[in-house]
This record gives sequence, structure tokens and C-alpha cells, in this order.
Amino acid sequence: MVFPATGGGGGGWADMKSITRQVLKGRWFMVFTTCLLMSVSGASYMFGLYSNEIKSTLGYDQTTLNLLGFFKDLGSNIGILSGLINQVTPPWVVLVVGGVLNFFGYFMIWLVVTKRIGKPSVWNMCLYIFIGANSHTFTNNGVLVTSVKNFPESRGMVMGLNNGYIGLSAAIITQLFHAFFGSNTKSLILLMASLPVVVSFTFVRVIRVLKGGVRQPNEIRVFCNFLCISLCLAGFLMVMIIVQNNVTFTQTEYGASVGMMFFLLFLPITVVVKQEYKIWKINKKVINDPSSLKVITEPSPSSISAAQESIAENQTSCWKTMFRPPDRGEDYTILQALFSIDMLLLFLATICGLGGTLTVMDNLGQIGTSLGYPLASISNFVSLSSIWSYLGVVVAGVVAEIFVTKYKFPRPLMHTLILLLSCVGYLLIAYNVKHALYFASIILGACCGAQWPLVFTIISELFGLKYYSILYNFGALASPIGSYLLNVSVTGYLYDKEALKQLAALGLKRQPGEELNCSGGECYRLSFIILTAVTLFGTLASLILVLRTRKFYKSDIYKKFREEVKAAETGQAIGQDGVEMTVVTRGEKNSSLSLK
Repeated sequence: MVFPATGGGGGGWADMKSITRQVLKGRWFMVFTTCLLMSVSGASYMFGLYSNEIKSTLGYDQTTLNLLGFFKDLGSNIGILSGLINQVTPPWVVLVVGGVLNFFGYFMIWLVVTKRIGKPSVWNMCLYIFIGANSHTFTNNGVLVTSVKNFPESRGMVMGLNNGYIGLSAAIITQLFHAFFGSNTKSLILLMASLPVVVSFTFVRVIRVLKGGVRQPNEIRVFCNFLCISLCLAGFLMVMIIVQNNVTFTQTEYGASVGMMFFLLFLPITVVVKQEYKIWKINKKVINDPSSLKVITEPSPSSISAAQESIAENQTSCWKTMFRPPDRGEDYTILQALFSIDMLLLFLATICGLGGTLTVMDNLGQIGTSLGYPLASISNFVSLSSIWSYLGVVVAGVVAEIFVTKYKFPRPLMHTLILLLSCVGYLLIAYNVKHALYFASIILGACCGAQWPLVFTIISELFGLKYYSILYNFGALASPIGSYLLNVSVTGYLYDKEALKQLAALGLKRQPGEELNCSGGECYRLSFIILTAVTLFGTLASLILVLRTRKFYKSDIYKKFREEVKAAETGQAIGQDGVEMTVVTRGEKNSSLSLK
């Protein structure tokens, strides 16, 4: 008997309904919706754009503002709760909770800066920004973890693609903000609160874990098509930022720019329709002519039972095995991964690396002001860092995947090189080289973006995918720890110390509730020299990880995974044209066939 997954008969209307169903339920439409959702979910990367508004409205000093930045980083990286929820519920649950948190947190901040409610205490503001930023972890779990499970052998590419769009999100939201609200940065906060919720709730049921993990024959080519379109979008946004920096745009002209941006943002739907239409045609052809099927015999019940008994025998308490980890690439338990030296080294390197780059992202507004850059240029720094963050993500996600599979180039080694490059950006700011902030925002934006897919993909490769939702979020904890140590305890403290010294030199004292500003290159010089030294220490930790894992990356790191997929998906076959089928045979009699 043959059971078709798609309706293949009838006339044009029936075919149209069948094709539409194929597109909306297909895996490539899901990839498109994940990119769309990530492209509006980068509110936590835009703190440098609206932080001056909070500072002036509430009269904060730099240490207090950096404390807010720390809680923003803490919220956007403490994803243990979202990881646990994602482990036991469908992705749509995680996305709904994330949308609600995003709206509440940023809407409350908007009420504060527009003075619609009374001035809250600092801890209230920290709570609001923590809640709003924490939605980022729910989006990441609902999108990134789901995508890696759906495309396990292309995890670097899918991680690079989705992180790339979130890297572009600051530039995308900035263009929308200028088109609809002009230069009113208070309205930017309202846009950040509402836009991700609308997109998330629109496509919430599309994003799901698909059955089967076998790579499709043309999977890499389709991802490359998505990436080419995203590169065009990034190039367009960069050109617009450069033009807008030199020419004053009206809101109408910003509207035209947004129209073109929307065209490039939705252009991947053509790739989706084309690919799903091909799959639909193949499905219809195979239904009518199933002779090209390859049959795989299902294991006998006795062999299945023996395998299950073997697994049961090997199951022991996780507390007893926490210091006896399996080989790299196997599925570690949570405790085995957390107590692994590899995880410790990666965690240290991430604290130093992401802690430093996020410090720059959070302080871009204040750095630009202290160095005498105009407000329009500061807005462009945020957008430029967003675009170069995207390019860093693409290089780290896609190029690293090619290097790993083709040339056995260790992914931790690329992470080490990224950390070294970020030191150049810190030193440019420390010594206030002419036009330093333009170059530094590009270098550090790229380095910040590149670290995310590298760290999260390394975790999936070294410790397996079984508990990836939780381990992924544990790795993300390194970011707020680094942010607090380097942003609040070092950068904010030294900035305020220099600002008070400048006031004392003028014979003035800071009045209660008055914002504290510092001007000149010395405001951040010592801070960024310290950032450079800390990042070099992180580079050393990363280099040790490279030496420990070099043999692992010289092997075929996905070989065991492919074998496990074949074993788990016994009965799954591929037709000559790439259509996925299930053929089940038991002995020589009572054979059956089903087509997905």
C-alpha cells in the first residue's frame, strides 16, 4: 500500500492547494520564518542607541548606566529557564513566552523615559531591562536550537544564517525607526517592544522540530542561496548608512529605503517556493511511479530488544559518571559537560572575549560622545557594528563549517584568531587614533558576531545534541559574567573616576540626580588597555583548547552522527531524485511501503 503525503491528483485548483500546503508546511519556509524573526529580535544589541536617552532622563552616572547594561546582558544570556522549557515543550511555547517578556520589559522602559510613570528606582529599571532582554534567550532557544536539530549536519551554516540576521537586526530596526519616528529615540524603545511580538505571534506555529535528521541532497546549495540574499541585504544597509551619514534624509526618503529593505528581507521566499515546488513535483512523480524506491529492511524485533537491553545496562546515575565523560562528540550528560576541562577553557575564553566586545557595544554611545563625534555618527556606529556583526557571524558560521569539513581546520582555532583580532579594536579606542571609532566599531562588531556561532557550535560538537538546549544556555552565561567584570567593575568605574576628576579640575561638584559625563580620550584609555590584557588571557585559554581538541577535529566529526541517524531512522530511504520515503519490510511476507 502507498500512503501519499501530498495530494497529487485533480486539476489546477487541487494542485494549487497541494503546493501551498507543501510550501507552508515545508522545512524551507520554516527557515525563512526563523530568519524573519531573528531580523527583528536584536533589541539587546541596540543599547548604545538609546542609553543616552535613559542617562539624561533619569540623571544616571556611567557606573549606573553600565549596571543597566550589565542586567541587559545578564537577561539576554541567562537562558536556563528557557532551555528547560524548550527541552520539554514545543518551540511555539518558548516563542510565545519570549514575545510577552519582550513587550513587557521594553514597554515599561518606554513608559519611564516618556515620563508616563514616575521615576523608578535603579533596581526597578534593572528588572525591566532584564525582563525585556531575557526574551532574547527564548527566541534563541525557539529558533537556533530548533534549527540545529532540524539541520544537524549543516549546523554551522544554519547557525551562521540565523545569527547573521540577528546581527543585522539593529540596522534593520534603525531604518524602520527613522522612517516612522524620525529622530525621536524614545519611540525607538516602543518599536523594540512591539515589533518582535507581532512577527513572533504571526509565525509562531511554523517553527517546529521536524521528524528525521537526514541531510537533503541540495541542502548546502539552498543555504547558500539564503546567504547570498542576506549578503545583498547587508550590502544595501551598509550603503544606506554611508549615504545617510553624508546626506540628510527626510522621513520620505527613509521610507523609500525601508521599502527596498523589505524587498530584500522577503526575497528568500522565492527560494522557498522554488525548492518546495521541486519537492512537490518529485513527490507526485514517485506516487505515480514508485519503482525507483530503495528498500531498507527494518531490524528484527529480537535485535531491537537486544539493543534496548544493552542501553539499559549502560544507564547509571549521572552523579556517578560526572567525572567519567565519554569521547568528544558523544552525548555528554549535563554534569559531565559542566565539569569538563574543555567546557572550563571555552567558558574562560568566552568570558574574556564576549565580555570585552559587549562592553564596547554597550558603551558606543558614551565613547562617541566623549571623543566628540556628532549624534548622527554615533547612530551610524551602532548600525555599522550591527552589519559587521552579521558579516562576522557569516564568516564564523559558514566559512568555519567549510574549513572544518573540507580542511579539518579546528573551530576553536578560529575562535582564538577572532580574540586576537579584537585586541586591535581595543587599542584603536585606547589611543584615540584618528577616526578610530569607525574602524573599531567594524572590527569589534565583526568579532562580537563571530564569537556567538563559534562558541555554540563548538559546544554542540564537543558535547553532543542530547542536552544542547541546556548546555547552549550555560555557554551563554559567560557573556554577562564578562560584561559585569569588564563593563561595570572596570569601564564604568574608571569612566566616572575620570569624569569626577574633570569636574574637580573645574572647581565643580556633581549635584544629586545630575548625569555624569566625561570628555576626551583619557575617559576610556585605561579601560581598553585592561580589556586588551584580559582578551589576551582568554586567547591563551582558547589556544589550550585548540591543542586538546586537535585530534578530534582531524577526524570526521559528523560520521558517528550520520550512523546514529541511519540507525534511528531505520526504514528511511531516499528516492533517486532526492525525495524522502519510508519503506518498511518484515521478512519476505506482509511487506508494506509508505511515502512521506
